[in-house]
Parts: sequence; C-alpha cells; structure tokens
Amino acid sequence: MKVLLIQSVKDVGKPGDIKDVADGYARNFLIPRGLATVANATAVKQARTQREVEARRESKFASENQSLAARLGETQVTLRAKTGAQGRLYGAITAADIASALEEKLGQAVDRRRIELDEPIRTLGEHKVPIRIARDLVPQVTVNVESEASSS
Repeated sequence: MKVLLIQSVKDVGKPGDIKDVADGYARNFLIPRGLATVANATAVKQARTQREVEARRESKFASENQSLAARLGETQVTLRAKTGAQGRLYGAITAADIASALEEKLGQAVDRRRIELDEPIRTLGEHKVPIRIARDLVPQVTVNVESEASSS
C-alpha cells in the first residue's frame, strides 16, 4: 500500500515521503496514529505544497541554525549522577537531562526530542550525542558523565 508520511517514522521515512509499506502496517499502525495517509492525488499535491513551505522556512532560519550548530558542536556538558560499586549509574542520563543542561549552559532552549539518544546513558565517561537541528544539520555534543561524590 502506498502511503504519504505525515510525520517522521523511524526506519521508514520523513514527512512528505511516499512509501510502499505492508497493508497491515499502514492500516493498523501508521494511519490510526496519524503518522501517514493513503497516497492519493490530493494528498500528494498537499505534501508537495507542504514541502515547499518547509523549504522556505528552513532557508529563512538557515543562518540561525548554522550558528546554533557551531555552538553545539563546541559545547561540552558535564552531568553528575550517583553510581554503584562497578561505576554503573543508579539511574540514567536521558535526553531531557541533556536538554536542560544545554539550556543552562547556552542560555537557549534545546528541544529534548531533537536529541538523538538511542537509549539513556548508563555509564560514566565521555559520550558523543547527536542533536538534529535541521534535516541536514546534526552537530554532536560531548556529554561527560561523572560520579557524584557521596557525602556519607
């Protein structure tokens, strides 16, 4: 079944893409969740218009995004967490934790959904975390996870 993606779907495509997917996947998952619609002529025309609007909006903010990407690429964030005997974290460092630390350091809000963290960080050390600012702008922030000094 040909579907037009409305939102980004991991391992399938991004908004505006027309993809051929299994009928059941489209009917039971993509369409009910509002992630896609059936790719008919009207939907394709609407997607083309939306893509043009998106391109204009991205070009408008291109220089702003470039400067933010440069700042993020040079940024190092240090987060402290409680650790066990083997150096494993009791909790985990999530995208929300990284976003709040970046906002505090840069003075500019970073949406946690833009932080591409496959799974939460559960180990000490230095981690490179990609942040998607625009479709083709993905700078990497260095996140240092240190052990919290126990006060016992």
